[in-house]
Amino acid sequence: MKYLLMIYTNEANDAGATPEEQMAVMTEYRAYTQQLHDHNAYKGGEALMPTSMATTVRIRDGKRAITDGPFAETKEQLGGFFIIEAPDLNGAIEAASMCPGAKYGSVELRPVMEM
Repeated sequence: MKYLLMIYTNEANDAGATPEEQMAVMTEYRAYTQQLHDHNAYKGGEALMPTSMATTVRIRDGKRAITDGPFAETKEQLGGFFIIEAPDLNGAIEAASMCPGAKYGSVELRPVMEM
């Protein structure tokens, strides 16, 4: 079954990281991504630009409303995602537990609905 791993982090904290700290985190993510590849679990993933680059679109009463910024103000922001293949929820939890983002923020798991 496919799972979406949504990685949430605090952008304000991330912005204060030194270049060395940023490089160390990226090295962890490269190793994690390679581990997913090695186990044939990697199906896709990307890092996202900060929420300051977000645009939210809503349609209300047939009219489009466009807002700069994220959908909601939260303590942690969606910073990236992976799509993985796992045999079951326990396997997806194991994969999420190894994600560097789980150490710095949180990783939300969501099964992908096969259409």
